[in-house]
Amino acid sequence: MLTSLFRRVLRRLTPMEAYYAAMSATQAGRPEESARLLETAARRHPQNNWCAEQAGLAHYRIGHYAPALEQFDRAIALNPECSEYRYYAAQALRALGDDAGALARCLEALGLDPNHPESCHLLSQLTLPGPSYTQVLAALHRAIAPRTYLEIGVADGTSLSLVQPSTRAIGIDPEPRLAAAPAANTTVHAIESDHYFATHDVRAELGGPIEFAFIDGLHTFDQTLRDFINVERHSTRETAILFHDTYPLTRHTAERIRRTTFWSGDVWKLVLILKKYRPDLTLANVAAAPSGLCVVSRLDPESRVLEERFDAIVAEFMAVDYGVLDANKPEMLNLYPNELERVLRLVTIAR
Repeated sequence: MLTSLFRRVLRRLTPMEAYYAAMSATQAGRPEESARLLETAARRHPQNNWCAEQAGLAHYRIGHYAPALEQFDRAIALNPECSEYRYYAAQALRALGDDAGALARCLEALGLDPNHPESCHLLSQLTLPGPSYTQVLAALHRAIAPRTYLEIGVADGTSLSLVQPSTRAIGIDPEPRLAAAPAANTTVHAIESDHYFATHDVRAELGGPIEFAFIDGLHTFDQTLRDFINVERHSTRETAILFHDTYPLTRHTAERIRRTTFWSGDVWKLVLILKKYRPDLTLANVAAAPSGLCVVSRLDPESRVLEERFDAIVAEFMAVDYGVLDANKPEMLNLYPNELERVLRLVTIAR
């Protein structure tokens, strides 16, 4: 408890002085005292939203989620245009077990600031719970151990590093930023995917057809469609092709042109395209954070439907607005439960 003397002193402290006193208590290993200091400061300055914010954060850090939420709600009331306060409230609600309330606050935050990455990531976790897409991809690599693997969009090499030692792998990215040198069984081509397929013999390089593939390239549906056409041509009927960013969170993060930090592009349109023009395929859009992982199986390497109609398909879907998903996004995008055992049953890789 704060002493009566300290309470009298605190009455004369400015919010900033109270903040520094609280930080000193935290650094001295007294986080409970820090929270009480900031709580008292918030009461002494009831019109100061910053005091309420800091008191809420102090409570949250020590697991006092109910009083933290109370302070965040006060901050929101004092400054309703601040997206950060709504994000903090969403975190507290999630910690209290109210996922529906947390999701609503995330959406409120993004309504105020569509480019609020923290709210996007929390919304992703709430909307798509369970293993992340890299965890699902790793589980598939371990379970099916494909002989050959191709990846488009290597980036820093995180997903490429999941390849098993027994798999011959190719990575394609015009500007790879590998954190470490690729494994001996892996070749990375710093080249655009269209150019790669036009100038390389994929089967000769892999020593056989593609058995497993992951496409995470430009985040535009037309380029992803071209990548699918190229990969399927060099695959078998037992091959599985995975796409990232196929279940968008919000309109702003799903635009073709990037304007937000958290961004999945308009790859989601590919699911609609394949459902319409390739109903022979099996599509399961796994609900894996941060933005979906679509598993495509039962391929037909002889099919030329997408290639022959490519220009018309692209023109058609350029005109499709995100609002089309308002009718029933999960059903339209073939959302599939993020349960590893069920996901593993989706694919059969030739040994």
